[in-house]
Amino acid sequence: MISKKNFLQVMEIIAEMFPEAKGELNWETPFQLLIAVILSAQTTDKGVNKATPALFAQYPDAQSLAVAKVEEVETYIKTIGLYRTKAKNIVKTAQMIVKVFDGEIPQDKKTLQTLAGVGRKTANVVLGEAFGVPGIAVDTHVERVSKRLDLVLQKATVTEVEEKLMKVLPENEWIADHHRLIFFGRYHCLARAPKCEICPVLQYCKFGKGKINDPS
Repeated sequence: MISKKNFLQVMEIIAEMFPEAKGELNWETPFQLLIAVILSAQTTDKGVNKATPALFAQYPDAQSLAVAKVEEVETYIKTIGLYRTKAKNIVKTAQMIVKVFDGEIPQDKKTLQTLAGVGRKTANVVLGEAFGVPGIAVDTHVERVSKRLDLVLQKATVTEVEEKLMKVLPENEWIADHHRLIFFGRYHCLARAPKCEICPVLQYCKFGKGKINDPS
């Protein structure tokens, strides 16, 4: 397993690679961010960004989305994967925000996860991006990079990855490091074609060394 010291050195290198790393979803209010993140599950941010301008123009807040018909919402997000389920979830979420939380987005991780379509990752993203609450959202990129660097076991759950990252990384860097790990996984340490041969953190990477030594 990689040591804390070496992992922090890796993060310094990744920070130099992606100094401007940030969330790539487009939004103007915490509510819009919440909806965008729900829609982004198993879908690219680019795909979500193509659909949300028209969606948010029609339903800019929880009050308007809460009274929308699911079938009508579907027409705005039909280019997004699992759009029928997501349409039901975002309408239910809007209704709950209006009825239970007086139109305000809960700023507590556990409470946020009571909303339809909201899991740990979504809650962490919304709290971090909209409210500056420290957290690490573990998506497919963060999980892949953490396992390739041997920070956690390959069989580690998403929650175990999150907990390990929170132990190793300084809390005041959680939000920034979350974005840096996403960018590193999305644009460099790709799932199918990782750029191991030109990777500046290769010396720390068990996966990368193995791939270089055995390219087959």
